Amino acid sequence: MSKLFEPIRINHLVLNNRLVMPPMATAKAGANDRVTDEVCDYYRERAKYSKISLIITEHCYIHPQGKAHPGQVSIATDDAISGFMKLTNCIHEEGVKVFAQISHAGTAAKSAVTGQAPVGPSAISHPKQKQELPKEMTREQIHEVTIWFAQAARRVKEAGFDGVEIHSAHGYLLNQFFSPIYNHRTDEYGSQSVENRTRFQREIVQAVRKETGDDFPIAMRLGGCDYEEGGSTIHDCLEACQLFEECGVDLLHLTGGMNGFIRPDHSEPGYFRDMSVPVKQNVKIPVLLTGGVTSISQAEALLEDHCADMIGVGRAIYKNAHWADNER
Repeated sequence: MSKLFEPIRINHLVLNNRLVMPPMATAKAGANDRVTDEVCDYYRERAKYSKISLIITEHCYIHPQGKAHPGQVSIATDDAISGFMKLTNCIHEEGVKVFAQISHAGTAAKSAVTGQAPVGPSAISHPKQKQELPKEMTREQIHEVTIWFAQAARRVKEAGFDGVEIHSAHGYLLNQFFSPIYNHRTDEYGSQSVENRTRFQREIVQAVRKETGDDFPIAMRLGGCDYEEGGSTIHDCLEACQLFEECGVDLLHLTGGMNGFIRPDHSEPGYFRDMSVPVKQNVKIPVLLTGGVTSISQAEALLEDHCADMIGVGRAIYKNAHWADNER
C-alpha cells in the first residue's frame, strides 16, 4: 500500500487515506445564501469519484459583516443548519468525511456586498479592496467576532460535519492580524510578536473548543508566509503552528498569506513545502499541504519526501471530479 492510501487520525476521527479536497469557492449559494441542490450535487460528485477521504467545504461566512463575495454560503444563523445537514448527508453517503471552513473577510469585504463598513486589525486598505478604508477593530469587536466564530462552529457540529476549519489565510481577517504589513496595532493583538499576531486565532480556537467539545476536530488553515518584504515569514509560520498545536488545534493546513493561494514564481507540485517541511518536523499533529498537485503520483511523491502528512488537490478536482481516473 502506498503511503497516500494509509489511514490517518485527526483527533478522534480516522480517515481511510491522506487525500483531501481543500476549500474552493463555487459561489453557488441560493436565496439568502443557503445551501442549494446544486451545491449538494457538486460535492456529492467529488465525494463519489475523486478518491478523497476528506472534503473541506468552501468558506462560509460567520456574520454578514464578514461576507466575502456574492454567492457565498452563510453559516451565520441557526436557520442555515438544515441546509448544511443535506450537504453533510450527501457526502457521508459516499463514504467521505467533511469539514466546514468558516471565515470572516475583514478588510477584504465590501460594503456593497455586506451593507456594513469593512473592519480589520488596522485602518489599512486591503490590496484587493482599495476603494474603502477599513475601521480598526476595538478589543470589544475582536471579542464579538470570537463569539461569532464559536457559534458558527456549534452550527457546523449540529449540521453533522466531522470537523471545522478556521480560515486564517488568503488575506482574510485572521490572516490580516497575522501579517505585519496589515497589522499595525500596539495592543496585545499587535504586530510586536507572533504570539500577539496569533492571539485572536488562539482565542477563537479556545472558544470553538468550548462550544464543540474535546473530540471535535479543529483545523487551522494558515496563510503562513506573505512572500513579500515586511510580511510574515516561514519562521513566523513555524512559531505560529507550534502555538496553535499548544492551544488545541488538531490539523494544520498550510497555504499562502496576503498573496492568496499562490506562491510568486512557483507552480510546482506542493509549492508551499518550504513551510510544510519545517512545520512537520516540529509538531506532532497532522500537516496538510495543498498547491500545484494535479496527479496521484505527485501526491504520493510529496508524502514519500516527508513534505506533509496529507495532501490537498484543489483545481484538478474543482475542474473534474474524475481527475484521478487516468492513473488508477
